[in-house]
Amino acid sequence: ALPNLSGVHQLTGTWMGSTTVPCTYVPSEGFTEQRLSWSVERDFHVSTIFQRDDSGDHILLSKFRGRVSVPKHSPGNASLLIENLEMPDSGHYTCQVIWRSTDNSLITREVTTTIKVVKVAATKPIIRAGELGLTVPAGGSTSLTCEASGSPPISYRWFRSAPAGRAVLLSTAAELAWPSLRPSDSGTYFCEAENR
Repeated sequence: ALPNLSGVHQLTGTWMGSTTVPCTYVPSEGFTEQRLSWSVERDFHVSTIFQRDDSGDHILLSKFRGRVSVPKHSPGNASLLIENLEMPDSGHYTCQVIWRSTDNSLITREVTTTIKVVKVAATKPIIRAGELGLTVPAGGSTSLTCEASGSPPISYRWFRSAPAGRAVLLSTAAELAWPSLRPSDSGTYFCEAENR
């Protein structure tokens, strides 16, 4: 049977996340993969991102360097992994494979996937304390963790309420820890999570 590629028509990726653009085939007797390439079309302009041939793997588009890869030593899997997705990565991605048959003829197949990179709306932080109104004995240890889901990168700040409605910044980490509590640590603490 002649080799054939399978993939998907469209994919949605999350900004700053990663996605795998599937492109697979069933290796068949008598056909050797000669060349594999991935190209992207944006605004009617096509550029080759990746090419694998006898001389090895080449990333031809500098903005994808260090961010794209195709599995090695996994016959029939030509899928493209794109990491740290950027908004301009949206576009039409074409996987093209050329095989040489035993009678030296070449067979070319391609499959195109449209990728849309989306930003995920930031959600309000979900703050997990051991329990609200935490009571801990003096000398004990505890920690408060602030967790927020949403588009990375997320930065955290922990504050402690001070008189006259002021707040004292204590930490810029997601976790606030006390190895040994003192009575003076009693008070109200709050966390702020921020992203773009």
